[in-house]
Amino acid sequence: MRDEIIEKIIERGSYLWGKEAAELNENTTFAEVNAKSGHISSITTFLEDEYDCEVPYIGFKKCKTIGEAADYVAALLEE
Repeated sequence: MRDEIIEKIIERGSYLWGKEAAELNENTTFAEVNAKSGHISSITTFLEDEYDCEVPYIGFKKCKTIGEAADYVAALLEE
């Protein structure tokens, strides 16, 4: 599940940040890609649509890397 979530974040993020998906991985930090609040909001909305669950923006924004964000979402899906 975690790997699938990482793929989804990269899929959406690569479009938002103008990067190739291959340039991004679980260790990529949101600071490295200069993620803005609008980008984070877009990603959380995308994940909510994909997984039919609420992904709180504030909690997601606290994550430093794509991997941390995937762990956060995976934990939400397990609840």
